[in-house]
Amino acid sequence: MFTGIIEDLGTVKKINKMQITVETKLDDIKIGDSVCVNGVCLTVVDYLLLVTRYSLLTFDISEETFKKTNLGELKIGSVVNLERALKSDGRLGGHFVTGHIDGTGKILKIKKSGNSEIWQFSIPEILSKYIAEKGSVAIDGISLTIVEKKINSFSVAIIPHTLKNTTLGIKKVGDTVNIETDILAKYILQQKEKNKITSETLKKAGFYD
Repeated sequence: MFTGIIEDLGTVKKINKMQITVETKLDDIKIGDSVCVNGVCLTVVDYLLLVTRYSLLTFDISEETFKKTNLGELKIGSVVNLERALKSDGRLGGHFVTGHIDGTGKILKIKKSGNSEIWQFSIPEILSKYIAEKGSVAIDGISLTIVEKKINSFSVAIIPHTLKNTTLGIKKVGDTVNIETDILAKYILQQKEKNKITSETLKKAGFYD
């Protein structure tokens, strides 16, 4: 489990159809640990500490993961978002992120809004039901809050800190991003469909005055 708070920007050093090796300054990592790479939960299969105090993390990647995420677009020198798995005593600064990508979208529009920026992303229609204004979404592993929802797209506000400390700072219109919708929205909708929750049942349960 992750939080969507990016800890480091890693650099791809090796990549093929089976593995990816990333250089990072993150420590406290061992073989078998889970690390979120651009929002994708991957397992460390090799670890090498460099004299520069950076380390090389190697991950196995399935062909399905390459096809279904933007990891297949990476090449040597690409920069990726990294986050170590959440510790039980850690702070949950973002929202619960599983590292299981629901689908990919594209950056449709970027516009200035005061000291921040409003970014619009496309989303597969099947995932739209999990998007709610003021709800959470993970874009390339980054925990963000949804500003506006449309039929096949949504927008988020990006603050300068996020642009500086994540790969969004080097992204442009047309680029592909990994999308993980809010796990809580998935469970709530699943239960709603299963139990046929209506406004009436919510009123009876005391959710409305």
